[in-house]
Amino acid sequence: MTFFETDSPSNLIEYTVTELSGSIKRTIEGAFDQVRVRGEISGYRGPHSSGHAYFALKDDRARLEAVIWKGSFSKLKTRPEEGMEVIAVGKITTFPGSSKYQIVIESLEPAGVGALMALLEERKRKLQSEGLFDAARKQILPHMPMVIGVVTSPTGAVIRDILHRISDRFPLHVIVWPVRVQGDGAGAEIANAIRGFNAFEPGGPIARPDVLIVARGGGSLEDLWCFNDEVVVRAAAGSEIPLISAVGHETDWTLIDYASDQRAPTPTGAAEMAVPVKADLEAQVANLAARLGRAMTRQMDTRRREIRDLARALPSIDQVLALPRRRFDEASARLGRGLEMTTVNKRRAFERVSGQLRPDILSARIAEQRQRVAERMTRGERIIERLFDRVKARIGRADAVLAGVPSRLQAQSDRQRDRLGNAARRGDGAIAILLTRHRQALTGQDRILQSLSYKNVLKRGYAVVRGEGDRALSSADMVAAGDHVSIEFHDGAVEAVAGSAGGPSTPPSAKKRAASKPAAGGTGQGSLF
Repeated sequence: MTFFETDSPSNLIEYTVTELSGSIKRTIEGAFDQVRVRGEISGYRGPHSSGHAYFALKDDRARLEAVIWKGSFSKLKTRPEEGMEVIAVGKITTFPGSSKYQIVIESLEPAGVGALMALLEERKRKLQSEGLFDAARKQILPHMPMVIGVVTSPTGAVIRDILHRISDRFPLHVIVWPVRVQGDGAGAEIANAIRGFNAFEPGGPIARPDVLIVARGGGSLEDLWCFNDEVVVRAAAGSEIPLISAVGHETDWTLIDYASDQRAPTPTGAAEMAVPVKADLEAQVANLAARLGRAMTRQMDTRRREIRDLARALPSIDQVLALPRRRFDEASARLGRGLEMTTVNKRRAFERVSGQLRPDILSARIAEQRQRVAERMTRGERIIERLFDRVKARIGRADAVLAGVPSRLQAQSDRQRDRLGNAARRGDGAIAILLTRHRQALTGQDRILQSLSYKNVLKRGYAVVRGEGDRALSSADMVAAGDHVSIEFHDGAVEAVAGSAGGPSTPPSAKKRAASKPAAGGTGQGSLF
């Protein structure tokens, strides 16, 4: 009998690693198809870039890896947070690549009110550390808003209470932004409504509210949880429009109450905070108007009394104008004498000046000016001649030097010669202009001399009577009967013999000539001026 040896140590079934891992996976998933696990979230860092979330659930003695796929994560009512105690519902499965087992979470909820309160306190400390609850950030509510924005559910009793209260106190324009105030996505809708109101432009097609009210009725902590959402708190803290939170009853507190500018105990209380009572305002305005009228009356009476007192202290018009009137009368009395004295002074000054304007003085000045002009012309001609001689000498020397230089230097010499010729022409022009000016000045002085000459007076019918020594006779007393006199007219002179006044010795020809001339007696020739 022969026995065959085999390599197998036993009759156990042989598995590959993949087969064994797959078998374990099927066994675990079949045994733990749906489980409900309570534990504390650990290692949560937010969703992965793929949208999945990876973390662990732990208690004081064990740790269970957990994953939430992207599709389930977007449907969660409660988002996971680090250290949060939750109840997770899902399936247990394995990951063959690393021989690990984990729970695939399908739903997540806080583990009781205690967990929610712990989460609420943790979130409150976080937001408070960022300064979102600081009193310095709070805004003052407007006393007289024109438009009120309300963020609440459009179907609840809250909006009816707010509208009714505003209508009773002070009817004005109300804009309602309908949102869900409970359930999944409520927090995002509330935050978007707050940001949407702030995005309205002043003067736009939709009026921008002056104050916002975020309101909801009472409820449990879970019902009010959306107002503890971080996005809602940040939106309320960042609102540029003053915001009133009116969530729940007076004993209910949410995180939006800390971030808002004012907290109202109830939605009705929020409406009372937002608007004043119109009747009270009208009564206050009427009271102030009456007080203003009485104050104005008293003020006017006081001013009238003060004016009357001041009027009694003021002098009369006659007293005020007495001194100016006297000064005016004295000035008017002195005005005639002043004008006479001014006329006399001006006449004397004129006579002094006219005495200096004798023909011999003007002739001497004209002769002096003519001599100066002649001397300047002579000096100018000599200077020009010397300048021309120097220039000709320089040109001659330059021609001698440039006789053997290249054509370029010859061209430069020609340009210099042209410039010199231009300068000579300009000099001639300047001299001609100077001579013209001197001639014009001399002509003007000659015209003055001619206008002052007595010969121009002779052309108007006057004559000059001269005695012995060619002396001008200005009075009849200077002529005796029988004296020989010379009478000068504008076109010549005649000799005559003086006779007695009206005497027969006067020659007929002399009488005939005297008939056409002024009599020798009387005032005589007089002054030419």
